[in-house]
Amino acid sequence: MLAAYYEQFRGPIQLATLPDPTPGAGAVVIRVHATGICRSDWHGWQGHDSDVHLPHVPGHELAGTIEVVGAGVRKWRRGDRVTVPFCVGCGDCPQCHQGQQQICDHYFQPGFTAWGSFAEYVAIDHADHNLVRLPYEMDFTTAAVLGCRFITAWRGVTAQGRVRGAEWVAVYGCGGVGLSAIMIAAAFGAQVIAIDIDESKLALALELGAAAGINARLSDDVVGMVREISKGGAHLSVDALGSHETCRNSILSLRKQGRHVQLGLLSGSEANPPLPMGAVIANELEIIGSHGMQAHQFPGMLDMIVSGKIQPQRMLGKVVSLEQGIQELMDLNSFKGTGVTVIGF
Repeated sequence: MLAAYYEQFRGPIQLATLPDPTPGAGAVVIRVHATGICRSDWHGWQGHDSDVHLPHVPGHELAGTIEVVGAGVRKWRRGDRVTVPFCVGCGDCPQCHQGQQQICDHYFQPGFTAWGSFAEYVAIDHADHNLVRLPYEMDFTTAAVLGCRFITAWRGVTAQGRVRGAEWVAVYGCGGVGLSAIMIAAAFGAQVIAIDIDESKLALALELGAAAGINARLSDDVVGMVREISKGGAHLSVDALGSHETCRNSILSLRKQGRHVQLGLLSGSEANPPLPMGAVIANELEIIGSHGMQAHQFPGMLDMIVSGKIQPQRMLGKVVSLEQGIQELMDLNSFKGTGVTVIGF
């Protein structure tokens, strides 16, 4: 198979012809039709993720058709159209038995714990517990846009953040996760304030449902602006970027008993940010983590997409080839471009 492949962290990523994967017991091999390019892949290439072992093939936001079915798989057949959460549960640990596969004790992550979807084929373990059947109305590119960013935002905003209609929601960072969070919160009736440093991304945020946008590069008091627009602070605030500054500002943007959800990864020098715990205690704030979404939670989200109530395809920035996708991945930390970039096969 043709794949994007690297042998050292921060080193060159190259197109390579590698052996096709074979499925173990309970696994399938998927022919990849589309895969998103995500900042998490960049973190893996940088060596920020301890799950990545060299040499490596990145990629985890995939959609395609089942090519080979391994021994013991009961629910799936060759040709089935599928996607998969980026964090796959084993099906046997206490978390999986409680329906919390996204925090499985023995998780499997394509593109991290194993070779991923920047390739013509990818093997997925624990298929019966984790694959998601795609509606026939949904094309593979849209399914790849869901990837980790949209599903992370979906669960972060709806389940962890418990968004409600008419609430004020602040979203820090208008990349793929942030734009997803904005669209989802708006679809549930919330009034969303988008914060970014790029006017084109803020413009897209407004198109996707944000009620207001703040250019943090042009403001000396982003928190004050959020509190002013929301008349006292956000009920829910989301750090969709992952930095000391955005995490702190998100927490300080909350009104009393507000909820902060951390979606953006805090890695490298941005790990372990100092938090304003005085405000957390005095205002009884909640700080909530969120990590992906379980396969069994997909149907409600997919129903809203098929009905047109949410339209993740509007976040698609461009579709590129695998070769072009290598450069796109290496450039991710420059925050170029607007929307989600997808590799099409």
